[in-house]
Amino acid sequence: MPDPSQGCDILYGLYDRPPPAKAFLAALQHVLASFIGIITPTLIIGGILELGSEIPYLVSMALIVSGVGTFIQARRIGPVGSGLLCIQGTSFAFLASILAAGFIVKSKGGSADDILAMIFGICAVGAFVEIGLSFVIEKLKRIITPIVTGIVISIIGLSLIKVGMTDLAGGFGAEDLGSPHNLAVGGSVLVTVVILNRFHNPMIRMSAIMIGMIVGYIIALLLGMVDFNRVTEVPVLSLPVPFRYGFDFEFSVFIPIAIIYLVTAIETSGDLTANSMVSDQPVKGPVYIARIKGGVLGDGINSLIAATFNTFPNTTFSQNNGVIQLTGVASRYVAYFIAGFFVLLGLFPIIGALLQTLPKPVLGGATLIMFGTVAAAGMRIIASADLDRRDLMIMAVSFGLALGVDGVPEVISSFPEILQVIFGSSITVGGLTAIVLSLVLQKEKTLPDDTSEISGIDKDPDS
Repeated sequence: MPDPSQGCDILYGLYDRPPPAKAFLAALQHVLASFIGIITPTLIIGGILELGSEIPYLVSMALIVSGVGTFIQARRIGPVGSGLLCIQGTSFAFLASILAAGFIVKSKGGSADDILAMIFGICAVGAFVEIGLSFVIEKLKRIITPIVTGIVISIIGLSLIKVGMTDLAGGFGAEDLGSPHNLAVGGSVLVTVVILNRFHNPMIRMSAIMIGMIVGYIIALLLGMVDFNRVTEVPVLSLPVPFRYGFDFEFSVFIPIAIIYLVTAIETSGDLTANSMVSDQPVKGPVYIARIKGGVLGDGINSLIAATFNTFPNTTFSQNNGVIQLTGVASRYVAYFIAGFFVLLGLFPIIGALLQTLPKPVLGGATLIMFGTVAAAGMRIIASADLDRRDLMIMAVSFGLALGVDGVPEVISSFPEILQVIFGSSITVGGLTAIVLSLVLQKEKTLPDDTSEISGIDKDPDS
């Protein structure tokens, strides 16, 4: 979390109106920093679930809804929205649960429309979970502690790493899986991102993923790995059509999504706190609480809009907090320019079609780092807590059961079908275990003498 003092070097405050040219340039930097994060979940879901010709439309809807959601968050319509310069997009936290739901429909012979109907149906119902949570967000923090949040986020990242690695090697079912040219292209993306991440220039670091993918794409192009056949098949404009795929619902696949909504509500409160800090806004008191509640409510409303207009749940992004620090522009009016950028980009499906030409190794090289970063972020949250034996036990059991079920799914083969679906998700198993143990196991009032032995740190006997 940023240091509060860092939010004081502001050129344009939250309610200032920068000149249009400066607002445009600031907005462009936000778009560049968050664009890949907004469209990548859709590309991953569409590619893995083999949604084919639907992908350009889904990418367009992701951009349009991101623009609308960003406007709502900044404009603050009644109680909805934080009133801050914050961008909306789909969190990687939702990927594993959405993919699991899609695979279940696909295993029953469902078409692309059937898969999307199920995904958007459970995501729409889940949005009401977050809407309800926005009114009790302070109490929720007592249940969803940093330990619980860190465990769930780490499990999400760890469960997705296989997806990233498979794509880097060529993608699921690829005949040339693990071939030298696939590994070379994916590796070039990975190496480029690592190198650029070490640069001192903040803008280069924030653009590392995008630049890495461009480098990988150029190499893939030179190797003849890019297919442009589908690009000519897309329409000129792509207009939003509500309920294009309809809604379907199945309770067993809804549970993992509900847990993620719960976790992302807490994540959003943290992101908005960081945003308030870098924007030189209060981080306690009634104004702050109203912002957090409005922001989480905005996430819920925007996720409902997202499901209605055929894209995946929206949450508050943290990437743009760094851009605010970099530019010194915290004005919420810049968000209106950002929203306009995304809506315009989304109206032209050629963008989604071009992105669909990304070879799997290019996407895999980027997502492998992204998913690893998600896992590392969860571990960082855990490390920020003052761990005792109780916390270590919660971590041990939660990680053990979650990764155990993920690695040996046959262990629940004797369960009724509905329970197999629910507990077949490592996120559900790990998340529920962490929550239940946090409620059942009493917090230790003082650290025991042998805590240092557990953590591997020797105490100074003279201290």
